[in-house]
Amino acid sequence: MKVYSEHKYTVVTGASQGLGKAFALSLAKRQHNLILISLPNQNLKELAQHITTQYNVNVACFETDFSSDENIIALTTHLNTNYTIDILINNAGTGGTKKLEDASLNYLNTIIQVNVKATTVFTHQLLPNLKQQPRSYILNVSSIAAFSPVGYKTVYPASKAFVHSFSLGLSEELKQSNVSVSVINPGAMKTNPEITARIEKQGFIGKLTLLEPQKVAEYSIKKMFRGTTFILINPMSWMLSSLLPNWIKVPMMTKIVKREAS
Repeated sequence: MKVYSEHKYTVVTGASQGLGKAFALSLAKRQHNLILISLPNQNLKELAQHITTQYNVNVACFETDFSSDENIIALTTHLNTNYTIDILINNAGTGGTKKLEDASLNYLNTIIQVNVKATTVFTHQLLPNLKQQPRSYILNVSSIAAFSPVGYKTVYPASKAFVHSFSLGLSEELKQSNVSVSVINPGAMKTNPEITARIEKQGFIGKLTLLEPQKVAEYSIKKMFRGTTFILINPMSWMLSSLLPNWIKVPMMTKIVKREAS
């Protein structure tokens, strides 16, 4: 693998809005050069230009669809050939609220592909690049949903449970290396109008656990640089999701989420 860039870069997936955008801005303030990745037509170039002007850092941006393995491999090959990478933030993710029988195969496949496969393949492909640096970091974005099965979301919590498990296992595997692996499990955030509308339908509990993307990003980055593996974002949500028995929390959470489906 040949890497030609003299500067080190941070890769942020799902960078155009919400938590991904917050990560990009927080790291730019710290003078990290950025590689921003998102779906096409999400104003990524405008964000890159704003960050370059505001913070005087190098910003490269790439628009691609993670629902294709070929797209991921092509992009990571290009990154490994042209950039020195010392931080990878796997933030891209997708979900929704539907009865399983009403969901299309494309809907289900997209959740699995983006949340599970893209996180795994990005990490696998960029790990040799990360290991070339004196100190590198991987930060994976899971969800509080990883700790509780939920009806009407069935596949999404399962995909985020994978991200959590994958991160903890990889952290242990790389414990003696130069690469630190962290995972965060945030609750709901007002990242775009669709998600905001879904949260508001959940009522009091949904609003109680709401988080500000910028605060989550700042806190997560500080903990990442300290080498914290499991970065606890919202202790109240974690306690409810982790400590309540399934016979209580699964019906309770399903009842709340059912409001979104209706």
